[in-house]
Amino acid sequence: MSTPPVPARSAPLRLYLIRHGQTEWSLSGQHTGRTDIPLTAHGEEEARRLAAPLGAVTFDRVLCSPRIRARRTAELAGMNVPIETEPDLAEWDYGEFEGRRSVDIRKDWPAWEVFRDGCPGGESVADMTARVDRLIGKLSLLSGTVALFSHGHLGRSFVTRWAGLPLIEAQHFMLGTATYSILGFDPSHPDMRVISSWNVTPAP
Repeated sequence: MSTPPVPARSAPLRLYLIRHGQTEWSLSGQHTGRTDIPLTAHGEEEARRLAAPLGAVTFDRVLCSPRIRARRTAELAGMNVPIETEPDLAEWDYGEFEGRRSVDIRKDWPAWEVFRDGCPGGESVADMTARVDRLIGKLSLLSGTVALFSHGHLGRSFVTRWAGLPLIEAQHFMLGTATYSILGFDPSHPDMRVISSWNVTPAP
């Protein structure tokens, strides 16, 4: 599958991809797609720790998943520009697997892998690939530094497609709660997408 084209920009695009803080379901390992679950107290503290590294950055735009756990993380991280909702940053729609743990799903689907098999009644791998590619296409029209507050599987899917890889390769990119990653372009090769930092946990 081809990588979305890179249009010319007036200034380099730099993306900060931020996963939301801990929730009860991220702690238990339950798949949380459409369910609008809040951060735990620990998750709120994790989000506050993002304020120091992100506060040192001047953001031109802040885009956020419509889910409250992502928006609350953005608020606690102290973003100093308006937080805009971007529906394509929402987590994978897990369909029948919503609220279930991988270990329980695999009792019925022993070899199940979300990045290869998708979710019955939810988004397929093709659906997620198309959504992430559409998001990359929209972002590629922007310039400057942009924060993206999102989720675990969406973030892993995003970096995989940013690198032009098939979605199955997302299984190799772990992404913790309240971490940030930096994506952009190689200064020597302006059309080459790169991953500058990945899965960075702010200091306590």
